[in-house]
Amino acid sequence: MATLSSGLTLTAPDIRTAKRLVVKIGSALLVDRKTGLKQSWLAALALDVAEAKTRGTDVVLVSSGSIALGRKVLNLGDGVLTLEQSQAAAAVGQIRLARAYEEVLAPHGITTAQVLVTLEDTENRRRYLNSRATMETLLGLGVVPIVNENDTVATDEIRFGDNDRLAAQIAVTAGADQLILLSDVDGFYTANPKEDPTATRFDVVDLITPEIEAMAGDPVSGMSKGGMKTKLLAAKTAVAGGCAMAIMEGSTLRPLRALAEGATRTWFVPSADPHVARKRWINAMKPKGELVLDAGAVTALRAGKSLLPAGVTKVAGSFGRGEPVAILSPDGVVLGKGLVRYTSAEARKIAGHRSGEIETILGYQGRAALVHRDDMVV
Repeated sequence: MATLSSGLTLTAPDIRTAKRLVVKIGSALLVDRKTGLKQSWLAALALDVAEAKTRGTDVVLVSSGSIALGRKVLNLGDGVLTLEQSQAAAAVGQIRLARAYEEVLAPHGITTAQVLVTLEDTENRRRYLNSRATMETLLGLGVVPIVNENDTVATDEIRFGDNDRLAAQIAVTAGADQLILLSDVDGFYTANPKEDPTATRFDVVDLITPEIEAMAGDPVSGMSKGGMKTKLLAAKTAVAGGCAMAIMEGSTLRPLRALAEGATRTWFVPSADPHVARKRWINAMKPKGELVLDAGAVTALRAGKSLLPAGVTKVAGSFGRGEPVAILSPDGVVLGKGLVRYTSAEARKIAGHRSGEIETILGYQGRAALVHRDDMVV
């Protein structure tokens, strides 16, 4: 029976309408402890990805499985691995994981890319902007990024620790409107259904309340680290970024098609789309500096253009790359805020110059925009 977190009648999202889709694949779905990679399941998932791409949907896959694949190759057994053993297993498994996705997607004319990240990459503004720009470029070229935590270098203090939260952060970074967690459970319940036969599954959750949080249990799979608590944390991150998130049991062949056809699942729905949520996030930041524009740049910004260095007449304050700055008109009126792509020292050097001159001035080829329109609120 479907239950809701409020008295509202909610409509579940339709995966077929997603503009940008992030899909997280758990280790237990992808790797069998005895036989290794589940090739038939992966090939069926590739059909789902190809179908989504045909609809015009951008797709990002956040895949677990590198350590599980690597430990089998290295004969490390089923026991708890040390950090060093996990990193070694990941190093061996990542190659095989990336190759497996390449081999199943290439027949559909889909190019793949391996993207390895750590928690530090999303918390540091400079790295966050780099990750966002790279992801946007890959998706713009029609590539399907295969994302995983960089287990070969990540230590405890810079780890996500589970791919549920990693997937949510990638969804927000990429500006996705839907995130699907393919898991070993078919949704979010009022209690662990394996322990409580009266547990009821939520169909749609519109608000993650303290009562909802208290219902989260512990992991039920021996292979994956992500239990319901981590999935709920992922949902909070996703919906805060304007991205709807679904939890569903993913072992069936063609799981995304099954979801489109009404498979059992729980949707967590946001109150705003990713674009609006990101703008609100930027607008809430405290500026570290100011950029004063000329009249031409003001006109360009109001027409939805990015801010180029040529349109800046003055740079004030001290800021690093990726930090928020106020954007001012020639007479000092605040027009908006944005995340700047250069440091204050660099911005002062290139202010008033054309983008084609940046390499000559700074000594390296920088980005054309000082503040990209996607990182700006006007």
